[in-house]
Amino acid sequence: MDTSGEYKYLAPKRGSRYQQLFVNGRIMAEILYRETVGREPLTPQEVANEYSLPLGAVLEAIHYCQNNPEILDEDRRREAAFIKADERDRWPHASPNYQANA
Repeated sequence: MDTSGEYKYLAPKRGSRYQQLFVNGRIMAEILYRETVGREPLTPQEVANEYSLPLGAVLEAIHYCQNNPEILDEDRRREAAFIKADERDRWPHASPNYQANA
């Protein structure tokens, strides 16, 4: 990643309904980022090893997600609306105790 905001490993995925960038056109940046936070976070190197990616790709994904929360929030909002419209937020597609986020 350089100072102009261009990424080496991240790019839009052609035909995707998501606005966020992907690594190699297959892994959403947010997926890699989420692996590094939470109850059992992995180091960026561990995530890179798990996905067979260069460390730089994971570091770019982390940077991108930390600096573009509005894009990730909008992707999540649209996905939740799509799931609800398609009625996949109910049994048998979702567990009986599923609670949609407001």
